[in-house]
Amino acid sequence: MGTNLFDLSGKVALVTGASRGIGEAIARLLAEQGAHVIVSSRNIADCQAVADAIVAAGGKAEALACHVGKMEDIDAAIGAIEKAHGRLDILVNNAATNPYFGHILDTDLAAYTKTVDVNIRGYFFTSVAAGNLMKKNGGGAIVNVASVNALQPGEKQGIYSITKAAVVNMTKAFAKECGPLGIRVNALLPGLTKTKFSGALFNDDDIYDNWMARIPLRRHAEPSEMAGTVLYLVSNAASYTNGECIVVDGGLTL
Repeated sequence: MGTNLFDLSGKVALVTGASRGIGEAIARLLAEQGAHVIVSSRNIADCQAVADAIVAAGGKAEALACHVGKMEDIDAAIGAIEKAHGRLDILVNNAATNPYFGHILDTDLAAYTKTVDVNIRGYFFTSVAAGNLMKKNGGGAIVNVASVNALQPGEKQGIYSITKAAVVNMTKAFAKECGPLGIRVNALLPGLTKTKFSGALFNDDDIYDNWMARIPLRRHAEPSEMAGTVLYLVSNAASYTNGECIVVDGGLTL
């Protein structure tokens, strides 16, 4: 199924937040290139549906429930992967939350805590657990799905934007210390992408129009357009092992 350049045969990949949107697109593409993909999110039924579709298309996949906002779920998930496969070659941190959409001064503690727990703590400790398993097997690749909001805060998305900025610096920190271990760590910063998660942006005409004014191509992206960059970053084509490569969806955003 894979190409010579991006062949992932024999690789085990965990994609969080993979039951729909960008995560699902990434999971499907990695499987097309030969990886055994572990489709993960909070909802096991939705994960199973994606995994079944991948298998029906000739790929290898399984479903695994994991809420990255819960430390016990992270530990259980990586433990289950190690027991079943003995290794993990690829981690795509894509699961995220944005429970509050409104003025930053009205952000309440519950929304703040949930956003930080999932988008920062979840990415961090999933990377720690996965990285330690990769270290045992001589290396691997981690990709953190951040957002262009990391570079320019999105309107009515204050705490979400703050957490995504943290993800970018987190990526640099992990890359610096994990590169010598053979673990590549990179970040993808998608622009305006049509998903259920981003629905509030598409339902607000003023915000959507502001986005269109900043996008050179004058169109939003689709989830499948994000997956190709992730494939490159986890493949043998991206052979660098020290430092980081922060990839911005430059064709669709400023």
